[in-house]
Amino acid sequence: MPVETAKPGLLAIGPYDLLSKIAEGGMGTVYRGRNRITGEQVAVKIVPPHLLSNQVFLKRFEQEYTTAKALDHPNIVKAIDFGREGKSPYLVMEFVEGESLGQRLDRVHHLNEREAIGIISQVCQGLHKAHKMGLIHRDVKPDNILITKEGQVKLTDLGLVKELETDLNLTRTGRGLGTPHYMAPEQFRNAKKADVRCDIYSLAATMYHMVTGALPFKSLSPLDAWMKKIHNEIAPPRQLLPSMTERVDWAIRRSMSSDPNERAASCREFVEDLTGQSTRRISTTNAGGIASEDLWYMVYKDDDGVIHTVKGSTDGIRRSLKQGLLGDAGNIRVARTKQGPFEVLQDRPEFRDLALDLTKAQQQHKTERLPTPAPVLMPTTKLDPSSLRAVPPSAPSAADASFIIPALPSATPSENWTPHIVLERTARTPEMVKWVVLILLATAAGAGAYFLMPALYHLRLFW
Repeated sequence: MPVETAKPGLLAIGPYDLLSKIAEGGMGTVYRGRNRITGEQVAVKIVPPHLLSNQVFLKRFEQEYTTAKALDHPNIVKAIDFGREGKSPYLVMEFVEGESLGQRLDRVHHLNEREAIGIISQVCQGLHKAHKMGLIHRDVKPDNILITKEGQVKLTDLGLVKELETDLNLTRTGRGLGTPHYMAPEQFRNAKKADVRCDIYSLAATMYHMVTGALPFKSLSPLDAWMKKIHNEIAPPRQLLPSMTERVDWAIRRSMSSDPNERAASCREFVEDLTGQSTRRISTTNAGGIASEDLWYMVYKDDDGVIHTVKGSTDGIRRSLKQGLLGDAGNIRVARTKQGPFEVLQDRPEFRDLALDLTKAQQQHKTERLPTPAPVLMPTTKLDPSSLRAVPPSAPSAADASFIIPALPSATPSENWTPHIVLERTARTPEMVKWVVLILLATAAGAGAYFLMPALYHLRLFW
């Protein structure tokens, strides 16, 4: 049966037969098609007649093909062809047999945490590749995320992509492109200045929708949504779903912050925030090739200014941080091996949530305690960074183009926890060495006096 297309009676375009309509909107119509030469199933996107005179839109339409063609990644819909039939341009993409995330949410309302993290992690894989190439998507949302029947996730609709290093963004200053419910507040003001953290905000808003079933800032005009976003006026995810884990709740709230500097800095970091596990390829075996236990080496400075190196488990360090047993979180460095390199807590996903929250609380506490006018405060004792082995910044490598999706955390934390980290000394402190030397000297003096006294007595008689 003939399909209805943008032009009455049009059953094919270029070398592609149009089989059925997949979706239709103000920006174009998408058809399921077939290449008459190869027989390949494809998706064909055609520009509607009323936009054929819009040169900015036509350039953006062609840019979608150019961008997708450059992004060869399994989690991004592949671009196949671009052409024109008369005055009408068309874009040919790979056909994805399945449904969009938006359709799935309409059907099931919300997803469990594990499924949601699995989906968003795959989106992050593809988006991470785009960011590495200097591209910003600017319209990450459930309707632009496709899920195959096998569970593979693909990001699509790259028409609003912006190149960070060029002016080829086809956006007028002061105009925010994207979808208001998922768009970062700064993108409302000027989409031309959108950066990586705008996409991170959209990822978090999408995750919010997936796990709670609630559309962020629903039933609000774009202006009202923007006002609530800049004041962080949105119900916390756990308020809508009390069974949600604290970590996922924290990760979503962090990356939906109105302040871009408080969000996760990359797709990699956002996945780490959600899972509490590193995406980096780090060896977990010792020198003998045996898998190491859950053990951290931690360096901190005590009240006397003495640096200690102790060992402890992840659960032990987290519990001690919550109880305030370790002092200023900014003064602590951790590493998986005794030799280091040692990193600050917020650089480790296992402790980042606590480190950031504790640091923020301590800063607020200091601010509240400042009198007016504030006197000159003596500097507090801080850990000397030069005394530790810092992790030097590394240049991007080919391996950074993708990252490891960590295994999802278990539903319940381990109960094998001790009241405090086992403080097993890995090195003698200078203070201890001093006392040992003094004791040895005192012992030697006592022994010498004991043996010399009889000799001195006999010498006195002889004289």
